[in-house]
Amino acid sequence: MSHIGKQSINIPEGVEINITNSGEVNVKGKLGELSETFHSELLIIQKAGIITVNIPSETKQFKELHGLTRALIANMIEGVCNGYSKELNLVGVGYTADASKGNYLLLNLGYSHP
Repeated sequence: MSHIGKQSINIPEGVEINITNSGEVNVKGKLGELSETFHSELLIIQKAGIITVNIPSETKQFKELHGLTRALIANMIEGVCNGYSKELNLVGVGYTADASKGNYLLLNLGYSHP
């Protein structure tokens, strides 16, 4: 079994999850709604605010899908709760970045002019 697939997923407050028998998972939260269909033989179980993903057999196909399915469901929950964000780190001497002008990013990368 996958090490990632074995981990359970905690469902935060304000998130509604609907799991159908055909493998469709619907996640609704404050930032929107996401839906995805997974392999129908995977056992996606929701109990007491926790989701677990189980596989019916130890075949190569199910081992590959185990961790992937768990990660995708966790990312769906994260997306409807907190949204997507990207953090960039600028490392080095003489490098500056300024993002204070709305959707405009000014980078000074060692040259005298932006």
